[in-house]
Amino acid sequence: MPNTLGPDYLKNSVWKPHLFDGKVVFVTGGAGTICRVQTEALVLLGANAVILGRNPAKTEKAAKEIATLRPGAKVLGIGNCDVRNIENLTAAVDRTVKELGHIDFVIAGAAGNFLSPFTSLSSNAFRTVTEIDLIGAFNTAKATYDQLREHKGHIIFVSATLHYKGLPFQSHAAAAKAGIDSLTKTLAVELGPMGIQSNGIAPGPIEGTEGFDRLVPEDIRQRSLELIPLGRLGKTVEIADATVYLFSPAASYVTGQILVVDGAEWQSTSGAMNYYPHSVIATGSQDNKL
Repeated sequence: MPNTLGPDYLKNSVWKPHLFDGKVVFVTGGAGTICRVQTEALVLLGANAVILGRNPAKTEKAAKEIATLRPGAKVLGIGNCDVRNIENLTAAVDRTVKELGHIDFVIAGAAGNFLSPFTSLSSNAFRTVTEIDLIGAFNTAKATYDQLREHKGHIIFVSATLHYKGLPFQSHAAAAKAGIDSLTKTLAVELGPMGIQSNGIAPGPIEGTEGFDRLVPEDIRQRSLELIPLGRLGKTVEIADATVYLFSPAASYVTGQILVVDGAEWQSTSGAMNYYPHSVIATGSQDNKL
């Protein structure tokens, strides 16, 4: 299985073994590339987990595989869960508490995205992405709020850097992620007095992920690499390590922050898509090489 963690993670890790013993993490989009590896790191460090997804077979299979990483680990896979439906999430929380006892950590990572010029993007397509990403993030926080309050928990929203500068063909996803960042900061202020931390992680180009493979066309991948000051693509383990840091006691006074993990890509350019000539962007043609 590519881009998953194994026992070597603990051998090479800077993190203290058993760091998350007794903790339970609730993860939307947990069968996806990045959120799966985030979950794996927490499980290897002692946590139990529940991962949620739309596809039952994929979600349950991923949960079983993650559970094998640590003897005694409990990992639930709950499929047929649509984050746009608050009742789906509430039922998943109830099942988690019944089977795993409580929820300490939440990762809101369910997302949808595709490339589309604004001129070819339908209102329905825009709404679908914003509902999955932004409404889904809100619903996840809302459904888990009681558990987060009771256990002085911590929620991490998986964001992106799409909205930091104008990025062609991403008006839908960029708007949704901008909303997620705002939600992250607002919840940090509103829920902080209850002992709840709210932070975000914004991955840049991470090799071998569904997002990178789908959203960065092959004809500009080499050029996109040249835009990254560190000179390489990121690794999923680096997103996992950022997650462990934020959930660990080392970040106990960190809240309302968006931790960017992108090799400084966004600070040097608007991203790989700006290699498309403005004349191509302006046409909004579906014949563009997307």
